[in-house]
Amino acid sequence: MSIIATDKTYIAGTYGRFPVELVRGEGSVLYSADNKRYIDMGTGIAVNTFGISDPVWTDAVTAQLTRLQHTSNLYYTEPCALLAKELCERSGMKKVFFGNSGAEANECAIKVARKWGEENKGEDYYTVITLRNSFHGRTITTLSATGQDHYHRHFGPMTPGFVYAETENLDEVRSLAKNHKCCAIMFECVQGEGGVIPLSAEFVHGLKAIAEEYDLLLIVDEVQTGNGRCGQFYCYMNYGIKPDVVSTAKGLGGGLPIGAVLLGEKVENTLRPGDHGSTFGGNPVCAAGALNVIRRLDDTTLRGVRERSDYIKEKLIGKSGIKSISGMGLMIGIETVKPAREIVAACLERGVLCLTAKDKVRLLPALNIPMDILDEALNVIIDVCAE
Repeated sequence: MSIIATDKTYIAGTYGRFPVELVRGEGSVLYSADNKRYIDMGTGIAVNTFGISDPVWTDAVTAQLTRLQHTSNLYYTEPCALLAKELCERSGMKKVFFGNSGAEANECAIKVARKWGEENKGEDYYTVITLRNSFHGRTITTLSATGQDHYHRHFGPMTPGFVYAETENLDEVRSLAKNHKCCAIMFECVQGEGGVIPLSAEFVHGLKAIAEEYDLLLIVDEVQTGNGRCGQFYCYMNYGIKPDVVSTAKGLGGGLPIGAVLLGEKVENTLRPGDHGSTFGGNPVCAAGALNVIRRLDDTTLRGVRERSDYIKEKLIGKSGIKSISGMGLMIGIETVKPAREIVAACLERGVLCLTAKDKVRLLPALNIPMDILDEALNVIIDVCAE
């Protein structure tokens, strides 16, 4: 039985996989079982920050793996502590909780907001304002926080305590804050699964002002946008704001599962022993990989992200079959004349791996993708999009 047949036989059918078995890779190039070469413009959905089998990252992970692969959170480990220190110093936050994924990070952020609301405003102040078109995860509670009705189908009842405002509508956000007993506003600076749509600076600053006016926590979901993806260490830094809570995952680990919640001054002591936990959270191997990633997100790397972003936009804008370009940094959405899924399928045939986000083609290449390989992939995309 082939790997594809084995997968279809024994793995739950939750994914619409492409008929490709990937077996190895280096940097931004992958190879399938039949030795076909692919340029990776998706990086495992913004996970493989520096590409496949990055030697510096691999060495850091391997070195930790040979020393200590896991211990419970009843004990201290160096990678976990140093990673938290680096995250706090780079973000200006005060404390960190580690989990294993973006959904777990958002679950923790919501728990922090609810506990803070109870302790500071009253036990009925547990409602979180989120945005229409948002995406915050696939657990029941993070699904409830997600402002897209079609994700809610078949899984009701949803967790109570979430209300949704239209994106870019500050009047509606203010009305929700006024008429509900709220503890927080939660949003993505760029709505990734919603179509790679950046929020305007005016709207983000308006959310910050409403949070201050109504004494609400400001939670920024940086699961996909963070860790250099949008040209700054965290995407909210492009807007000049400082949240109270930041959730992150995906690119943090560089390929290993890790999530983190960064806690600011207002909530740094909200979680106390027994309030939350994770068996694998802060795993030393995952933490060693993440520590290697964030230490390399220096000014040169972040400038390279912005330069590549500008190059992609300049090369694609105005080309035949391309209607518009959205996004920030190396989180790019392409609105095409042809259906996005047709574009992605055609690119796959031509050896370029792309993604979709709603009705757009989505690009999430490695932050250090070589320019010649990037150019090769863009030429394929341009050819495929042409009417």
